[in-house]
Amino acid sequence: MMPGNRVCIITTVHGAFDDRIFHKEGKTLKKKYNVTLIAPHNGNATVDGIKIVALPKATNRFLRMVVLGTISFLFAMREKADVYHFHDPELLIIGLLLKIFTGKKIIYDVHEDYTAAIHDKYWLPKVARNSVARAFGAAENLCAKFFFDGIIAATPEIARKFPAEKTLAIRNMPVYDMIFKTRPLNIKKEKPVMIYAGGLSEFRGIKEIIMAVGLLEGSVDLWLLGPWETEEFRIECEALNGWQYASYHGVKSLNEVYGYMKAADMGVHCTYLLQRYQKALPVKYFEYLACGIPAILSVSAYWEELFHNCALFADPRSPEDIAVNIIKLIQNTGLREHLVANGRKLIEGEYNWETEGKTLLGAYEKLLMAFN
Repeated sequence: MMPGNRVCIITTVHGAFDDRIFHKEGKTLKKKYNVTLIAPHNGNATVDGIKIVALPKATNRFLRMVVLGTISFLFAMREKADVYHFHDPELLIIGLLLKIFTGKKIIYDVHEDYTAAIHDKYWLPKVARNSVARAFGAAENLCAKFFFDGIIAATPEIARKFPAEKTLAIRNMPVYDMIFKTRPLNIKKEKPVMIYAGGLSEFRGIKEIIMAVGLLEGSVDLWLLGPWETEEFRIECEALNGWQYASYHGVKSLNEVYGYMKAADMGVHCTYLLQRYQKALPVKYFEYLACGIPAILSVSAYWEELFHNCALFADPRSPEDIAVNIIKLIQNTGLREHLVANGRKLIEGEYNWETEGKTLLGAYEKLLMAFN
């Protein structure tokens, strides 16, 4: 095996087939490197040429942050990789230890503004959140500046937090070629269908979306796909007026999700605008565009500036406002076609993984020039 050819990707938070980690970064890196992925899974496997080293699935936060972190470090040391590419904030110490014990290249992949995210952690006492955020931010900056060799940020705004000379923004865009090749699901529809596919949790506005459908009294059906945050939240949603027009389709593979999206008539992404989402790039919205369906987004000055001519915008905490925008899409064929056409230009021109993947490979090539 040639020096510089071995890449080890590590996550304890995300599953082995996570969209960004496996389907985008992993498959792109596999074109030039031998890739091992250490991630929660039900057994060791090799899928699409990527070697998966399975971690047990954590049943609570302590096991994930402490026990899985320790196991992932031991597994990573065994791989003797040339690059260790880790994804989760709780693995910060693991990245540091790998640098100290191996001396190899370390890449920190930052999915969101974690210091801002700490302020939204309900399981942390409110009085402690500021202190925890400051302590984590200091540790993150120290490691990024002095120990890590590369920082990959999911948005340009996140990238600005880190040293410019070693940081790249690689946005979490859809793989356009994969979506283009996916056929719409062959499913019978009796009325227009709105879809949401992703994590089903309170801050993603799922209750408000269901209530909005309820207000329309059967004018539209709702498809929900993805994992429920908790069983209690699922029960809350099933008790809402509007659930009678909803159908839950479970957790699906990425290709299956795109098949459902292409069969739907519109998408919705009305997440609450928590601090960490103020300038996020909504990958779900880009997937709707790539699948050729119009979408409703949360009202946000940042999103309205970016997507003013290819989306409708609603207050994510107002079922009434969401319902008004659903009606606009149902009743106005020209509006739907206008939004879809403008969205397609965005996806084909800039917002696609094919463009981001080239940047990722270029970053690796530059990082590993020392081995050549």
